[in-house]
Amino acid sequence: MERGSLVHVVDPTGYNGMQLYVRPISEVLEEYIGIGRERLNSFLTAEFPVEECPRILATGDAANEIARVAREDRFDLIIMPTHSGIFRQMLLGSTTAKVINDADCPVLTSRHAQTIAPTPLEHREWLCAVGLSSNSERVLRFASQVAAQAHGKVSIIHAVQAGDTDLPIQLDLREEIHSAERQEAKGRIADLQQMVGVEAPVRIAVGQVKEALLETYAMVRDSSFPVLSV
Repeated sequence: MERGSLVHVVDPTGYNGMQLYVRPISEVLEEYIGIGRERLNSFLTAEFPVEECPRILATGDAANEIARVAREDRFDLIIMPTHSGIFRQMLLGSTTAKVINDADCPVLTSRHAQTIAPTPLEHREWLCAVGLSSNSERVLRFASQVAAQAHGKVSIIHAVQAGDTDLPIQLDLREEIHSAERQEAKGRIADLQQMVGVEAPVRIAVGQVKEALLETYAMVRDSSFPVLSV
C-alpha cells in the first residue's frame, strides 16, 4: 500500500527582524521549529494519520529542502499547490518552480485546494507534451502508465519552432516550411509511440521556443487542471 509523507519547511529568512535584534538566533529558531512541528502534527490528521504518514520538518530554503528530502527519502512523487499572492504570481522563481527544476522525481502541481473542488481522476484526458529529445520516450512512457492507472486517455502535443518573423520570407514559403516540419514531427512521434506501445491522438503546434519557455511556468501556475512535470 502506498503511503504519503507531509513535508513542512521552516525558513529562517522569514524571521522578524526585531526578534533577531532582541533575542539570540538560536532561541528564535528553536521557537519557530516548535511552532512548525506543532502545526505539522495537527495538520490533516484525518486524511493523513500520523501513525501511517511520516511528517518531516526541515529548516532552510523551502524549495531546496523539499527537493533534498524527496531525493534522500527516495520519493516517487511530489505534490504541491501553486496558490500564492498576486505579487508572487508574477515571479518566475517561485518555490514550486524551483522544486520542478531541482527535484529528481515527478512534481504534480494544482491550484490550492481552498480554491477548487477536488474531483476524481477517472475518465480524464491527459495531455503529454514532448520535445522529441532523447528524454521523450521516458516522458511518454511515464504519461501512458500514469494515465492508465487513473483510467484516463493520453493525447500528445509537440511544438514546432517557428521561423524568425522579422525575416523577409514569403507567407506561402513559410507555410510550406511549417508543413514539412509538421510532417517530420508526426513521423518521429509515430515512431516514438511504436517504441512505447501507445496509440494516442497527436497535435502539432507552431510557436517560438523563447515564448514557450517564458510561458511554461505560467501554464503550470495558472492551469485550472493538475500539471505533472516529469
